Amino acid sequence: MAEQRVSRQELIRRRRRGGFVGRRAELAAFRENLDRDPADEAYQFLFHVRGNAGVGKTSLLRQLEAVARERDSVTAYLDDDVHSAVEAMAAISAQCERQGRPLKRFDRLLAGYRQRRHEAESAEPGQSDGEPSVAGTLAAQVGLAGLGAVPVVGALAGAVDPQQVALGADRLRGLLSARLRSHDDVQLVLTPVPLLTPVFLADLAELAGRLPRVALFFDTYERTAPVLDGWLRELLVGGGYGDLPLNVLVVLAGQRRLDPRVWADSMDLVAELPLEVFTETEARQLLTARGITDERVTGTVLRLAGGLPVLLDTLAQTRPAGPEAVQDPSGTAVERFLRWETDPERRAAALACALPLQLDQDVYEVLAEGDHYAWLRALPFVNDQAGRVRYHDVVRTPMLRLQRTGSPLGWREQHTALAEAFGRWRAALEQDLPPDGRWADGTWLEYRLGETYHRLCANPHQALPAALVELVAACASGDSACRRAAQVVVQAARDTEAEPLGRWGERLGGLDEDPELALLTLLLTEPGLPAEHRADCFLARAGRYGAAGDHPAAVADCTAALALDPGSARAYASRAVGLRALKQLPEALADYQRAVELAPGQPALLVQRGRLLRTLGRFEEALRDLDLAVGLDPADWLHRAERGETHRLADRPAEALAELTRATELNGAAAWPWASRGWVLHQLGRGGEALADLDRSLELDPRQPWALTRRAELHRRADRFEAALTDLDLAVTLSPGWQWVVAERGETHRLAGRPGRALADFSRAIELSPTYAWALVRRGQTHQLLGAHREALADWAEARRLDPDLTDRMLAAAQHRTGTFRVRLAEGGAGGLPGA
Repeated sequence: MAEQRVSRQELIRRRRRGGFVGRRAELAAFRENLDRDPADEAYQFLFHVRGNAGVGKTSLLRQLEAVARERDSVTAYLDDDVHSAVEAMAAISAQCERQGRPLKRFDRLLAGYRQRRHEAESAEPGQSDGEPSVAGTLAAQVGLAGLGAVPVVGALAGAVDPQQVALGADRLRGLLSARLRSHDDVQLVLTPVPLLTPVFLADLAELAGRLPRVALFFDTYERTAPVLDGWLRELLVGGGYGDLPLNVLVVLAGQRRLDPRVWADSMDLVAELPLEVFTETEARQLLTARGITDERVTGTVLRLAGGLPVLLDTLAQTRPAGPEAVQDPSGTAVERFLRWETDPERRAAALACALPLQLDQDVYEVLAEGDHYAWLRALPFVNDQAGRVRYHDVVRTPMLRLQRTGSPLGWREQHTALAEAFGRWRAALEQDLPPDGRWADGTWLEYRLGETYHRLCANPHQALPAALVELVAACASGDSACRRAAQVVVQAARDTEAEPLGRWGERLGGLDEDPELALLTLLLTEPGLPAEHRADCFLARAGRYGAAGDHPAAVADCTAALALDPGSARAYASRAVGLRALKQLPEALADYQRAVELAPGQPALLVQRGRLLRTLGRFEEALRDLDLAVGLDPADWLHRAERGETHRLADRPAEALAELTRATELNGAAAWPWASRGWVLHQLGRGGEALADLDRSLELDPRQPWALTRRAELHRRADRFEAALTDLDLAVTLSPGWQWVVAERGETHRLAGRPGRALADFSRAIELSPTYAWALVRRGQTHQLLGAHREALADWAEARRLDPDLTDRMLAAAQHRTGTFRVRLAEGGAGGLPGA
């Protein structure tokens, strides 16, 4: 794929394109790589441009993009405007389409995802005080999945209770099922990245098959790495989403090294391009290219710029006539940037437009007079990014300092005007947005955070409490919103250098994994959050602890919230969830009782208390609660399904069948009522219908351990052992700590004539639950089959000590079937049998 020879003039033109000077080694390495065959071992598919602010990373990245396009490549350029893998894929697809190379299948699926997400987060007028919103629950569940906690792998492995996470996911899936059209839509909203990425990758691979290269550029990667690192590494190296052709080339650019926790085993695949400030030779080349040849002027510019390409270019483009024109009597960087601009309107506009984090025509009109926006966008220190512009930090920082110290009153007035403008735009947008959908809307979030930033700058002391309250709300809306809201406070702290903000800026700037939990902890341990909002903060953190399986911490936070707000039904209900997970069932019931007293007539609280009463075996009381819930909202499928499940466990199959049938009529996309009804049909002797219902349930959600195990039992009863084991293998994979599921697989192996595997499963089930008498009896029978009679007697003796009636019945049944053995067991005390 060697490039055709070019003329000397063409070579000179390329080198001088856009006035780009320097970085020849980096450009040469990139060009040489483009000319290699991807099958060549020396070929690189991943570059990392690294260096401090102001060294010209963005300029180099744009030049590399131009080089790639010279080679007939399709390119995409992303910066810190993307805050998730979904946003990154959407941005790449949009840029491919603008180059006439659309990713059609991905675009269709992305449009479907956005529509389903909007439907899922629509307002919930009937939601109770004790029940989390769909939007909040979805954000927490998806946030855990992004951290590797669902399934339980990665950073939170060992700290998460898989059964509780699964229950949370099941509950959320049920809530979403009531709103969305199909099981596929529910899965798409719950886990968009693993469903969108393979389609995106397939389209990208198809595009790469028709082109020499596809080149993707990720600028300001130090800001986007926390949300893109794992996804991008899997895309480039892991292969979990499919095969990415080698001619898809990626260039990252950021201030820091790549995170070794993500990239450590892949660093040999990364071509590092570290950038330092310009050498004197490179700096002189740039000045010469700008027409500056006077040595006195050159020396002055070199001294003031300190080798930073941005400053060198800014100073050089003014073409000072002599060294006195370069010198800055005030010693400020701002005068170095604007000294040669004589139009006072333009100078005022350039200074004022440094105030916002980024601006467009609308923001410009709030700040400046005159039609100078096009001029402003062309300034060398202003980066144009997808219709918005942003000042380079090296220039913006001294401009802010000059305005803040030179005119404190003007500083406050301009930031206040900006805050009010963002507030108006936000309020206008809210007219068309449901309350639960606001934080997920990118434009609304930009307005909201812009308003907060400028209020912090205008009056840090007065605005800080409200900004901290906003952080609590952001934490309930997912990782992306949390990080962005925290970054606003960090940026305001840097830009104002105000004491109350400085302390918060330092702490918020260090957020790492699970930013919601870290941020909520910070809000509770540092002064500043208004007292009336501390209870909400404790409850938000309790939700994060509970989702991560740390139930003692969740209970403690709910208790702290109740100390601040003793009348909070939500706090009692949330604490009851944690107490139930800790097996403190009487205490959990007391909390539910209090929650219902504080919020009578709330169906969700009645259902929660009814579930717990059912767990305690108090079926009549549970049914009273569920009857009330159904009476308050007879069209709610979940209330019907819970009442049907209670009838099933109370051994009332006819009543259970009626309620579960009604639940499936109200919402046929909810998976677990079909499974429960299937087992009821089995109990009623309607085996064919039972299997059909279990099949339907698992079509809707294939990852249900209970339904898989029940269907396996039906297969086993029909001697379909391979089908049963297929279901049980998946069930054990999904719930390896559920002793009933493991033991059921052992029983299937035993009946299928595989005693060795049966023995292993029974032993594991007993290890998980040493008082599991049923598994002890079955393991004893397996030992007997293997000729280990002493071990068999020991298992049966222990089983009889725990539950003599069950053991005698099981052994008598076995003896009746086989007539091959008789055992005398030692007398033992009665015990409990863990339920399946």
